[in-house]
Amino acid sequence: MRTLRFLLAASPLVPALLLSVSPVQAGPVAAQTPVAAIEAWLARPDAARRIDDPALARPLSRAEADRALALLGAEHLRATAARYADAVAAKQITIGDKTLKWESKVFGNAAPGKRSLWISMHGGGNAEPAVNDQQWRNQIRLYEPAEGIYLAPRAPTDTWNLWHEGHIDPLFQALIDAQVAVNGVDPDRVYLMGYSAGGDGVWQLAPRMADRFAAAAMMAGHPNESSVLGLRNLPFAIFMGGADAAYDRNRIAADKTAELDRLHAADPDGYVHMSRIYPGLPHWMNRKDAEALPWMAGFTRNPWPKRIVWLQDDVTHDRFYWLHIPDAAAAKAGDQIVASVEGQVITLTGTVPAGAELRLSDRLLNLDRPVKVIVNGRTVHSGKVARTGLAIEQSLRERADMASVATGVVRVR
Repeated sequence: MRTLRFLLAASPLVPALLLSVSPVQAGPVAAQTPVAAIEAWLARPDAARRIDDPALARPLSRAEADRALALLGAEHLRATAARYADAVAAKQITIGDKTLKWESKVFGNAAPGKRSLWISMHGGGNAEPAVNDQQWRNQIRLYEPAEGIYLAPRAPTDTWNLWHEGHIDPLFQALIDAQVAVNGVDPDRVYLMGYSAGGDGVWQLAPRMADRFAAAAMMAGHPNESSVLGLRNLPFAIFMGGADAAYDRNRIAADKTAELDRLHAADPDGYVHMSRIYPGLPHWMNRKDAEALPWMAGFTRNPWPKRIVWLQDDVTHDRFYWLHIPDAAAAKAGDQIVASVEGQVITLTGTVPAGAELRLSDRLLNLDRPVKVIVNGRTVHSGKVARTGLAIEQSLRERADMASVATGVVRVR
């Protein structure tokens, strides 16, 4: 509980006065304030907390929504910490038939709730387990951030595409949640990096999981079919030896750098990037690429960007920043949604499936004022969006990520 209180105190969403909350007596929902009704809902056993309970559907003021987020968030962090305590102690998480193991080192002495997390993926692939184990051990020693938990996972398989198979995404989502809840990681300071086949993984995972990272760095990897469009809000670094010609890695790194240059020129608030292609160096860059770490550390995640470019990869996702597709089967590889906010107007273009949700917050726009939503030229919503405990609870059930929690929802019909 001490760690949870540190995490809550560190969050800009949770005023300090909310950290000492007295429980209320349960009573008829209609006779309770909205926050008291949520407290009474939380006082029930887990099995009795129905998501369709009227206590969660009542509209909230902004102050009430902040308090509800503190209450519901504390409970979810507690539950997440309990769920993953043994996994973190064992340094491995299992989902289905895949297990992600890791080793980690701690640098600096940041307080719980303020710690950064550096996920660093090893190379190898398409080799015997002993070869990939050696690559993993190398990765553990490769980098040293000035502060944070430096975590080198061992790929669950030994295939050539170690880090961009479909099981990696949910494993990394769980890994981040576990480190936030158990080890006091700041969800706005999670960084992704990888060397060689690990760099392949960065090319793929960074765009499709951009909403979970503060910055990413690709070292000596090949992008295969991946696109950089999803990197609009994720600072991205490219490191490559100028003589690393296998699979045209050096040429493709230069091409991707030029593409990011063009995207940034057309959208100056997006596609922040750096690129180092070291003349004459081969696949091993003599640790010159370590300059990525101080560059990355200069960024924190913005979980509420005003513009989003969401391009579905062959591994599809149902949530990206404040966009959500409840019917995961409706997300298809190659689908693209561009969403932007100007004042109180939200505009979406592209392949927007019926039933898609906009997860909103006062960090994105003012929910005390009417909101207009336009999808491919058609107005689908015009009016107020209520803040509710239901919106908060749904967000928290997906991720232990207080900073990205929605307080209101608009569904596209």
